[in-house]
Amino acid sequence: MSKEAGEDNRDRSRNVRLASEARWDSLAKPLGSLGWFEKAVTKIASLRGEVDFSLERKTLLVFCADHGVVRQGVTQCGSEVTAHVARALAEGRSTVSPMARAAGCRVITVDMGMLNFPGHPGVENRRVRNGTGDISLGPAMSRQECLLAMECGGAMVKKLSEEGCDLVAVGEMAIGNTTAASALACALLGLQPEEATGRGAGLSTEGLVRKRQVIARALQVNLTGGEDTVDLLARLGGLEIAAICGAVLEASARRMPVLLDGMISTTAALCALRLNPECRDAMLASHVSAEPAAGRVLDALGLDAPLKAGMHLGEGSGAIMLMPMLDIALEVYRSGQSFDRLGIEAYRRLE
Repeated sequence: MSKEAGEDNRDRSRNVRLASEARWDSLAKPLGSLGWFEKAVTKIASLRGEVDFSLERKTLLVFCADHGVVRQGVTQCGSEVTAHVARALAEGRSTVSPMARAAGCRVITVDMGMLNFPGHPGVENRRVRNGTGDISLGPAMSRQECLLAMECGGAMVKKLSEEGCDLVAVGEMAIGNTTAASALACALLGLQPEEATGRGAGLSTEGLVRKRQVIARALQVNLTGGEDTVDLLARLGGLEIAAICGAVLEASARRMPVLLDGMISTTAALCALRLNPECRDAMLASHVSAEPAAGRVLDALGLDAPLKAGMHLGEGSGAIMLMPMLDIALEVYRSGQSFDRLGIEAYRRLE
């Protein structure tokens, strides 16, 4: 993009933002009274360069993969569960499936590297490798494999954009990925494993201690100093985390709003932000995960999440929960119920 084109886009975004804020202020309600939702609608308008827009065509991408670190006993169940859930997602039988139907959102299941997965109808094959390595012993993947996974995530968003998708949400299914995301958050934010690591899908206290020890080993084994963001993602992350990172980068490039889920997707988004700070303009956070590092990651992203419900389901479920609320806010925004129309004196911004 030329310098002139970039300046034109920034001018248009600023003008749309001001027009959108004026639209909200004209509605017959106290100024700013819908809080986060007013800001979210205006952010989307500014990103798209349109005061009026639709969120009718929504898609959730669920990236699925397996983690070698599961062999260290950091999860309550085995890696085979990833494939079971992926098949259920493809068949519309997973936990997030009825939620997505209620929200009017299409779900696309993507295999980035589930362990020994033979394929299944309705599961998009974007396999990069057969699961990741055990991060407590060495890198999760090579830098080249990480970049390929990022490209695959970006390609999925490119396809959605060309199909006319209005809003993309990013989720994941990968047994063991809270271990990888916590390790990655430690490396990105300078946290200790005790600060970043939670119980995931339900570890015992003994299991939590073991998980923290495994993450400490992963940091010691993989970090030598001087690693860039892609190095960190390749050494400590996962195929699904890399794919989400790539999806966020592509959504930003295409000026498509991307709705983040919990700890996994926000950590992936933090990698995207480190690679391109302009990505923040495309991001919306849905909820604060129950994982200990979740709030720290959101702070680093500069994002506020409206849902604080102790959720830790995964599969993009938090993003889906937020969609109907965004739809409601957009209905208010487009309602035209202004102070003038209702014969009410408008609120004024006071010093």
